[in-house]
Amino acid sequence: MELQDYLNILRKRGWIIIALALLAAAAAFGFSLTQTKIYRASAKVSVVPGTPDWGLGNTAKDLLRNFVINIDTHDMAQKVIDRAQLDMTTYDLLERTEVSSDSSNFTIQIDAKDERPDVARQIALTLSDIFVEERTAYYNQQDKRDRIEVKVIDHVIDAPLFRPNPTLNGAAGLVLGAVLGTILILWLEWLDADVLRTPQAVEKHLGLPVLGAIPAQAD
Repeated sequence: MELQDYLNILRKRGWIIIALALLAAAAAFGFSLTQTKIYRASAKVSVVPGTPDWGLGNTAKDLLRNFVINIDTHDMAQKVIDRAQLDMTTYDLLERTEVSSDSSNFTIQIDAKDERPDVARQIALTLSDIFVEERTAYYNQQDKRDRIEVKVIDHVIDAPLFRPNPTLNGAAGLVLGAVLGTILILWLEWLDADVLRTPQAVEKHLGLPVLGAIPAQAD
């Protein structure tokens, strides 16, 4: 097909793409508004060597993975529930939290999600505080040269809306609708590919001149 053929298809059926794109965008945006709002709070814990020692620094990096594993446990979750007096099980709390580490800057990030932003902040900060208290108590018993300093970077944290994102979902629906519309018109054109509707189409596909045509009979 030539470029002009594609332009003709768009002029004839382009409305299908537009209609499906707008319909999908409106549906995605509307569905997002009906979803339960979830907020996420993130607390960061600094884990750095007590002395600027290369070996101790590498040890701290290796320990980050172990710290993440020990934070994300039912025992730790129960301590958070007891201190914050949360009405949930340890399974509920662990489902709401995510713990990760970044060895490039010696930090552990604790993310907590909940339908209530204040609860999300409470979970993230309480979990961070309990971990820092336990690690600090342990390292205070060690030689100063072997200590690793653990502290919450900032206790003032926000809990912005995590999901849904109506604008993003609407944009995604718009793109998906446009793709589906394009596929639909290509399918419709494929169905019409074997139908020769004009003398020009006959001459183009058969390579034969059209000597005459029978006009369509009026109803």
